[in-house]
Amino acid sequence: MALKTECQVRIANLQQQLQRKELDGALILYPIDLYYFAGTRQNGMLWVPQSGEPLLLIRKSLTRARQESCIDDLRPFPSSRQLTELVGRPGQRIGLTCDVLPIAQLDYLKKVLPEREFVDISGINRNLRSVKSPFEVEKIRHAGEQLSKVFAQVPDFYQPGMREVDLAAEFECRSRKLGSEGYVRMRAYNQELFQGLLVAGGSANQPGFFDGAVTGCGLSAASPHGASTAVIRPDMPLMVDYTAVYDGYIVDMSRIFVPGSIHPDVQHAFDTALEIQRQVIAALRPGAIASELFDLASSIAAEAGLGECFMGVPGEQAKFVGHGVGLELDEMPVLAKGFDVPLQQNQTIAIEPKFLLDGHGVVGIENTWAVDPEGGIRLSPADDRIVTLPAQGEPS
Repeated sequence: MALKTECQVRIANLQQQLQRKELDGALILYPIDLYYFAGTRQNGMLWVPQSGEPLLLIRKSLTRARQESCIDDLRPFPSSRQLTELVGRPGQRIGLTCDVLPIAQLDYLKKVLPEREFVDISGINRNLRSVKSPFEVEKIRHAGEQLSKVFAQVPDFYQPGMREVDLAAEFECRSRKLGSEGYVRMRAYNQELFQGLLVAGGSANQPGFFDGAVTGCGLSAASPHGASTAVIRPDMPLMVDYTAVYDGYIVDMSRIFVPGSIHPDVQHAFDTALEIQRQVIAALRPGAIASELFDLASSIAAEAGLGECFMGVPGEQAKFVGHGVGLELDEMPVLAKGFDVPLQQNQTIAIEPKFLLDGHGVVGIENTWAVDPEGGIRLSPADDRIVTLPAQGEPS
């Protein structure tokens, strides 16, 4: 089966890195990492020795894991004494993804696996996962095709006088009916997202916790992100920024709709976003330096007189123009200042030049691309152009 072959290659790549770092093995506990290497998201622990066959230990559900897992040696989770005998030996160095490991879990491992040295392999793991196989690229491409179908339907279900949350609910309903799983997994601590966000006019200028250009008002202080109960006003840009998730793989897209007429300032900002996308995508090749692509985008924004509102409200701007996507929304690489690393072929990146215009709201574009020697390969095929919608009072 294709996924089993994928998992075998992934584990072999991890073992190669363990050998290079002189580590005796790795323990994989985080659910999405477990799915990546073992093919099941059930609650458990994967032991990957430096060489030889991995061992998957499942707490719950063992039955489901047996149906799904790509690991041949799969067992019920053992007692603490048995675990000590199964995972490494005293004196060995064992890798952990410390970027997501709770301290309580680390204390437990130190107790049940004494005299082992635990080493952070977060960077190794994230770099391995950032480079997608053709199998993974096709998963993201499929998600992009499905999400593009929903974007194309927006003029059919939009009605003048709708609230942001009304239109968001209609969009999310159609996406779910097309099979999107809805889980938008994020690795960063304290970040969360409910499928996406839909904001219109001044709602887009509301600052917030979310590490992106736009947060929106949300529905309460407990959920301060995304669509609000505000009515979508005529002649104001409406940004629909959504993910779709299929077989765990995420695509990320944004499109602009305007009920009524497009203000010249909005059109100027949008044309600038398209130019940023065009130039960054042309440079999205193996060996390109991520931070230099951010500098390129920032320079285009500045030359257009839009530098102060690029990627967020002044003073709270996001410091990136693109982010890796895959099984998580915030994968590597990041096209950001200080991220001075070369891109690799088949890394998949959402490029999202956006502007927060005072008096108008958000304007921009977002598509997901694969790094390629010929420049970025588009994985989200919906038309980029602004779509005009009926203004308030016009017949739908």
